[in-house]
Amino acid sequence: MCSDNSGKRYNTFSQYLKNKFGEKVYKITLNANLGCPNRDGTKSYGGCIFCDDSGSFSQAHDPNLTIKKQLLTGISNLEKRFHAKKFISYFQSYSNTYGDIKKLKKIYDEAISHEKIIGLSIGTRPDCVDTEKIALISNYTNTYEVWIEYGLQSINDKTLELINRSHTAQEFIDAVKMTKNKGIKISAHVILGLPGENKTDMLNTAKALADLDIDGVKLHALCVLKNSKLAQLYSCGELKILEEDEYIDLACSFIELLPEKTIIHRIAGNGYKKSLLAPQWLSQKFKTLNKIDKWFEINNSSQGHKYIKNI
Repeated sequence: MCSDNSGKRYNTFSQYLKNKFGEKVYKITLNANLGCPNRDGTKSYGGCIFCDDSGSFSQAHDPNLTIKKQLLTGISNLEKRFHAKKFISYFQSYSNTYGDIKKLKKIYDEAISHEKIIGLSIGTRPDCVDTEKIALISNYTNTYEVWIEYGLQSINDKTLELINRSHTAQEFIDAVKMTKNKGIKISAHVILGLPGENKTDMLNTAKALADLDIDGVKLHALCVLKNSKLAQLYSCGELKILEEDEYIDLACSFIELLPEKTIIHRIAGNGYKKSLLAPQWLSQKFKTLNKIDKWFEINNSSQGHKYIKNI
């Protein structure tokens, strides 16, 4: 059993924040309209095969609104709905370090401009950072909880090429090393069930992240969204999507290989209801979470159960 006070057998992000800040902390998703080098032709056109036109954005706000307006709207909504008091500004869509340093500083400053903001989380690609950008982000760590979320998806270069990521595993490793020891916490996004990968391939990604001593992991099941390249493969019957029990086994086996201290930001999702084609079980988040708890219980296991420190 993990010792984060959640009662879970893995180290949850929500409980980590509650332990640190004394109450539940809510994320406000923001869209900076920064685009992506894998969509605008700098690296490639069209983006990754799993990505739709929204660039993984939750579409919680109109992206034409200013960052400050999105922030105020998000705070107001969460205050009314949950009586929330503390928030993290989360730049989710596209690549949120893909811009010049002055523009990035302006949007980050706007994102922390409210007194109830206690943190900043920046989603980006590992090939969209450099020492200057890392130094900028590091400047916020004295006052705020700061995370950078790198999209990895797989440590397997063959898979990265197949899904048109247009970066390598080594570029991810280099970005992590560049970011370490700067006060910034690092999370990696991983997709389970990518085309061509078996269980060994997916668990090799877990081992690689454990060796890198990554601070957090966000797990996703491969899903098919409308207007994505995956949708074409799916409609032709050329794509196998994980069943719920398959995903649960993979996700729990993945977490067994991570150190106990690694924070699990996400393990089950809400399913992108408007654009989701498959799998439909993604929309039953709490059912999946309950099954994950049951898996660990039945197998008398927990996060770190199979972790082996790389000496």
